[in-house]
Amino acid sequence: SSDKILIGGLFTTFDSNSCHFIARLNNDGSYDSSFNSIVGANEAVFDIKTQADGQIYIAGNFTNFAGSPRKGIARLNDDGSLDSSFDPGAGANIAIEALALQDDGKILIAGGFTHYNGIARNRIARLNSDGTLDLSFDPGGGANSRIETISLQPDGAVIIGGSFTAYDGVSRNSIARIESNGFLDPGFDPGIGANGSVTCSALQLDGRILIGGYFTSLDGATANQISRLNVDGSVDSSFDSGLGTF
Repeated sequence: SSDKILIGGLFTTFDSNSCHFIARLNNDGSYDSSFNSIVGANEAVFDIKTQADGQIYIAGNFTNFAGSPRKGIARLNDDGSLDSSFDPGAGANIAIEALALQDDGKILIAGGFTHYNGIARNRIARLNSDGTLDLSFDPGGGANSRIETISLQPDGAVIIGGSFTAYDGVSRNSIARIESNGFLDPGFDPGIGANGSVTCSALQLDGRILIGGYFTSLDGATANQISRLNVDGSVDSSFDSGLGTF
């Protein structure tokens, strides 16, 4: 279904069709009735990622999918049915807001949670492909507030953005880079960081990082809701968004 479009959010109908917080559209924008979303999730879906084999990961603040307990994360088959072989157990204790899929089948999750399946993990964790916690990814103290966006670099490092002011006890205002083992990458230094939350991020092919959110400055430089960082975390002064967004 590569030509189709998955959407998630806080809706229960699309074009008069009943659907629970997730739906699939045909490439012309019409509702795809072959996707089983009538039962769906019981609360909002915040992020969706699709594997090469067509399976679908969804994250949000739901607690079940199609009547089965699934706290914050679930894996669906291509037709929208629940893949019961992915079992998060007790799942996340607070919403999962962002997902990233690694090439090895592992899944990075981030959000507002402080535990995953009863194990302490502050706002970021990595899962094995069966839904169990990957204990080799250790964020230590993790982020001290919500992580709202994650972008996976080709080398396995992870850019995180959110409303945090520290990661594992080290000052990081709303933006940081995490090594593939969960540790903070000290070589990525955003200075005093953003003065508000970073809610979205994207990697360019050259490694520079675009960020957006509710900030008006980045490391002391004016940046109205959008900016770009160099690969070392410094502000890219060649990116001039002018007055930015309002």
